[in-house]
Amino acid sequence: MATYASIKYDMDLASTATGIGPMTLISTQTASDSATISFTSGIDSTYKEYVFKFYDIHPEAEGASGGDADFQFNLSVDTGSNYNVTKTTTSWYAGNFESGSGYNDIDYEAGYDLAQGTGFQFLGADLGADNDQSSAGTLILYDPSNTTFVKHFMSDYARALSSDGAFRDFVAGYGNTTSAVDAIQFKMASGNFNGTIKMYGVS
Repeated sequence: MATYASIKYDMDLASTATGIGPMTLISTQTASDSATISFTSGIDSTYKEYVFKFYDIHPEAEGASGGDADFQFNLSVDTGSNYNVTKTTTSWYAGNFESGSGYNDIDYEAGYDLAQGTGFQFLGADLGADNDQSSAGTLILYDPSNTTFVKHFMSDYARALSSDGAFRDFVAGYGNTTSAVDAIQFKMASGNFNGTIKMYGVS
């Protein structure tokens, strides 16, 4: 029978925790009116899988749909000197407005895909910047130190839309490089943001 300690992705473990599950907290960073948050250490061959958890990500300002308040990430193969790994991705979302009108459906989001692009990949778009709005989610990066295969990743991201709706974004893809990925950066398309990001290693 599965126990809570055997479930990978729903635990917030101290880095010193032992014997209570396969996730190890490596690093926590808190954005406070920050332009970027970067993890430039701790991503290595120790783990085959790295999980990033996002808590209360809140842009300083919001933009129109597809605009500035888009939470994004990119990968690096040179310890953060450059964030420009070539990526091919796909994305889709489901959403509903507080009014009950509007999308109320599931859509493929071609505008946020990359096809051999080196730019930042979105995780959540058009985030709300009202005092009570925020976003949260998970990004998984697989086997980043492998020097034979591409680097797969996928995310599941929940956001409060700037126009008052609950949306859920799904992104999957790969960094098309056989070099080891050793750093990752998060930011808004423009402007600063607040929130907490935790990086875990999965045994």
